[in-house]
Amino acid sequence: MKKKIFTFLGICILGQGILFSQKKLPVIKANSISVDIKDGNTLKKNAWNIVPEEKLDVYTTSSKKVTFYTDIDSISFKIDPKKEYNFIILLKGKDSARTQIKYVPSRLEILKGGEKYNFSDQRLVPKFTYQSKENEDLKKIRKELRLDSIAGKGNELSQIFNLMHWVHNLVRHDGSSNNPTLKNAVDLIKVCKAENRGVNCRMLATILNECYLSMGIKSRYITCMPKETNFDDCHVINMVYSKDLKKWIWIDPTFDAYVMNEHGDLLSIQEVRERLTKGLPLVLNADANWNREYLQTKQDYLENYMAKNLYRMQTPLESEYNTETWKEGKKVTYVELLPLDGIEQTPQKKQETNTETGVSFTYYKTNNPDLFWTIPE
Repeated sequence: MKKKIFTFLGICILGQGILFSQKKLPVIKANSISVDIKDGNTLKKNAWNIVPEEKLDVYTTSSKKVTFYTDIDSISFKIDPKKEYNFIILLKGKDSARTQIKYVPSRLEILKGGEKYNFSDQRLVPKFTYQSKENEDLKKIRKELRLDSIAGKGNELSQIFNLMHWVHNLVRHDGSSNNPTLKNAVDLIKVCKAENRGVNCRMLATILNECYLSMGIKSRYITCMPKETNFDDCHVINMVYSKDLKKWIWIDPTFDAYVMNEHGDLLSIQEVRERLTKGLPLVLNADANWNREYLQTKQDYLENYMAKNLYRMQTPLESEYNTETWKEGKKVTYVELLPLDGIEQTPQKKQETNTETGVSFTYYKTNNPDLFWTIPE
């Protein structure tokens, strides 16, 4: 009997302790479930819903200060990356929602952590190649798509930009779409017209890459990926070599985008990444947009989205027609550039065959940007 009484008393004391600890947490009141959040200097309207049923609702931030605004109250915290901030939102005077603000590093901070490469890495990476515009398939693309007319008779850069604008305006981006079976410029454009559909960024970059090659402009498409090896989103853009400028330049058909420094000089993917990690000025073209519906800003496109996706990069070794149309016996080689902070550094060379398609893949890794961004001959 005494044992049961002591047990009951222990539960009561423990319960009082829990209540007491909750009373010590800051409390703000709300009548509406919708909350505005000022994250750093950005005010996010209706950014949060109060859910009392949740045991703990966690809001993550990379900012130095966060303010929650309910319809009748507010609370602010100066954020220390090493701490967590707990408080209670009391909804309609009766339902308590325990809420936590937790710091996570921004994608730009993660990218800065991957700044270092090894320029002395001489592990074997085969020579990159670019298909000649005299290839019959590329000549067919040039003729059927009337690329001479689209590119125009201006200088090299005007032709590069004319082709990018044309692909961007012709084919809608749809990141959730399935890839067509035939993955070359002519067939991708045909299926989009016939089915009134869009394609993902990889297919847009494939179309543009083949258009450039067919015009004698050397280019590759680059898969830009985050640090983690399992991810739901990456982005594919083009690196295009300008003979006039004697350098690679950043070309993105999905967002009709290119990037410059503060002097208006066009930048390569490598230069954009380096400037992001060093905090140097970057200028995004003013008309960069998604599907001609939403303009892009430097902060959203470069400092958030592309900072996430510039951690490591992969490209086909051979830039050519129909690279990713799979058929039995086909062989495809990819090269990945990753920083010294990258998660999976080995194996440096891996080979595998897809049992469903019969396609053989070879993958190389390098920490040396000079090998990855080598100038075409």
